[in-house]
Amino acid sequence: MKHRKILKKIQLKTILKIPGHIALDRVDIWFQDEARFGQQNTTTKIWAEKGSRPRVVQQQQFTYAYIFGAVCPTNGKTEAIIAPFSNMEVMKEHLALIAKATETGRHAVVLMGGASWHQEYLDETFPNLSIIHIPPYSPELNPIEQVWSWMRQNEIENRSFNGYDDIVEKCSIAWNNFRSDTDRVISLCSRSWINMTS
Repeated sequence: MKHRKILKKIQLKTILKIPGHIALDRVDIWFQDEARFGQQNTTTKIWAEKGSRPRVVQQQQFTYAYIFGAVCPTNGKTEAIIAPFSNMEVMKEHLALIAKATETGRHAVVLMGGASWHQEYLDETFPNLSIIHIPPYSPELNPIEQVWSWMRQNEIENRSFNGYDDIVEKCSIAWNNFRSDTDRVISLCSRSWINMTS
């Protein structure tokens, strides 16, 4: 019941934020978030001979990269930037990529959390884009969290990294592997409540 009320609020806010001349069937919902990947990496189960105790490297260094990622489950498009930190400048660059990926005559509504660099006024720069915050403490409403989990479990797990450049290279490969399958993007990130016309 609580989630239903939250979702209705998000839908209403979406309708109120998009320009009046844009029909609801011309709106693309994007989910955006950032994740940190680096030398304090994820360890997962691995295949090994029964009774053996395989070793996995667990690094002690603290070098990281941040992936700013966005997915549009309506059409399977994705956009990402990898940066050494999270701040407003990188956020603006990421929004510019989303705005550019949005077809002429369509409007992108970008749903994101409430981080300090996720300011709603940033959408004033982009006439074809609106930002809407997901309520606090509700990461389950942002399916890009599942993208990070998929990357950690299928691409980045049980690895050691030589440094920042190596992290960037491996994260780029992981993101590109994820986005290479449009059906995977759509099935992993689609939610029934983002359909604005039903």
